[in-house]
Amino acid sequence: MPWNDESNDDNKKNPWGSGRGNGNGGGPRGPWGGSGGGDQPPDMDEMLRRAQENLQRMMPGGFGGGKFVALVLLGLVSLWLVSGLFTIEPGEHGVIQRFGAWERTQVTEGLSYHMPWPVETLSKVNVSEVRRMEIGFIERSSRTGIGQLQDIPEESLMLTSDINIVDLDMVVHWNINSAEDYLFNIRDQENTIKKVAESAIREVVGQTEMFPIITKDRAVVADRAREIMINNLDEYKSGVNITQVLIQEAEVHPKVQGAFQDVQSAKQDAEDVQNTEEAYRQDILPKARGQAIKMQQESFGYKESVIAKANGDASRFESIYQAYLKGQDVTKKRIYIETMEEVLQNAQKIILDDVGKNGGSGVVPYLPLNELKPAAGNSN
Repeated sequence: MPWNDESNDDNKKNPWGSGRGNGNGGGPRGPWGGSGGGDQPPDMDEMLRRAQENLQRMMPGGFGGGKFVALVLLGLVSLWLVSGLFTIEPGEHGVIQRFGAWERTQVTEGLSYHMPWPVETLSKVNVSEVRRMEIGFIERSSRTGIGQLQDIPEESLMLTSDINIVDLDMVVHWNINSAEDYLFNIRDQENTIKKVAESAIREVVGQTEMFPIITKDRAVVADRAREIMINNLDEYKSGVNITQVLIQEAEVHPKVQGAFQDVQSAKQDAEDVQNTEEAYRQDILPKARGQAIKMQQESFGYKESVIAKANGDASRFESIYQAYLKGQDVTKKRIYIETMEEVLQNAQKIILDDVGKNGGSGVVPYLPLNELKPAAGNSN
């Protein structure tokens, strides 16, 4: 180039036209022609003029000032237009805003284009990543690489329905299902999701007793909290999906551990007494019910037998009465004989017939004189 040609003068000017020294034998000059060691400030007009001349000499064949400016503007416009190219990676969505308002969401992977800033702006959101949020604790990495858990009491301590305090740590896994809703419908997204998660778990814990929470119903509590979180976030149109809620740890607060154990022991004793009473109840009630049923059946049988006997007696009397009406003498005699048979059935009887009485032979009259003497003596 002209300024780099060795055939020039011995001063070998730099690209901006400055030599190694000034005409007064002073020190080296700066790139804009100013003296490096002088006290006077450089002349800006002179500096601009020299810069323009040197640039014109650098251009092959030389350009006029207007052409050069047009070329620079063309280059700048080209760079501005090229800046609108962007690439969507797998699992990403691109939210495009035109003058601040949502225009469209690019979901197709690969190279795409939008109007450069400030007309349109692009925000990339990863919608496939499953994010993790910790409630009640925070996990910190130590120098050894082993994670250490730090408790956050203002988040982990919760009140149960039976007025106990539980120390609960929870992990929430979530992702984004709508990039534009996530960016525009909620502010401070992660903090909002965390507040929703805290509110949901406190609501469920406040409606549940402590013992199920710390033993067998952790999954039930977590599922109920997840449902509440999903409903609230959908109501906000947050574009967030809660994939999983896990209760990492749930235990009694150390300060109330002793009192809780005493309460649980008392409850256990009460349950033992109730179980004993229930066993006795289950033993005595079937017997009582059986005896009641037996008495009812016996009463019913007695009732039926008395009614049947009364009906039989009434029928028998009716039949006898009808026979009596037909033959009163015969009926009277038959009734008399049947009655005497029934009365004299077990009595000791002596029967004397008329034959022995008339013939003189039969029963000899007997007078008990020995039994009469005491009576006669007593009379004297």
